[in-house]
Amino acid sequence: METLETKLGYTFHDRALLENALTHSSFANENHSPDGSNERLEFLGDSILGMVTAEFLYRTHPDLPEGDLTRKRAALVREESLVEVADRLDLGAYLRLGKGEDQGGGRERPSIRADAVEAVLAAVFLDGGLAEAKRIVQRFILDKEAEKVASQDYKTALQERVQRESGQVLTYRLTGESGPDHAKVFTVAVELNGRSVGEGRGHSKKEAEQLAAKAAMETIEG
Repeated sequence: METLETKLGYTFHDRALLENALTHSSFANENHSPDGSNERLEFLGDSILGMVTAEFLYRTHPDLPEGDLTRKRAALVREESLVEVADRLDLGAYLRLGKGEDQGGGRERPSIRADAVEAVLAAVFLDGGLAEAKRIVQRFILDKEAEKVASQDYKTALQERVQRESGQVLTYRLTGESGPDHAKVFTVAVELNGRSVGEGRGHSKKEAEQLAAKAAMETIEG
């Protein structure tokens, strides 16, 4: 368990919560586990994951309508994404499975591993609070989305777009910082010839600038 905690970057005060998060219904049924399986934790973790992801997308994509935000959230919290998290944590090795499920390859079953990720997230929330749960989601899921945004060089594309006309002055201005140190949000405005043409929010200045440039491109070309 200590190795898993190291991978998570979180040490439990109540280790029983983590053990319950790793307990599949097959194990609970075979061993008459007093705490039951991880299904209740999975239910809670699903809601926490959805809420944290929705907040992240709301803050970092101020230009997107509800439908697009919903689709992005669904893509980030889908089973495949959670399985990737499980792989990074080697979560399959720590699962408590019934003998039949274990022998049948349950440790490699995507649905079981994805459910366990949600259960572990809920266990962190119950043990350490929402801030710790947010940090886990940010580290293992949302940082990948941030890297994806940053890898799309909207700033260069915007610069090339405005340089089609001479005398254009493009500037980026940090207009705000909010949130705790472990989840700080930066707000950046991009101005063209002194006029605001876009704004972006991100968990780094670079990400915020890229999102501001993206918004500016949509403004200019729209």
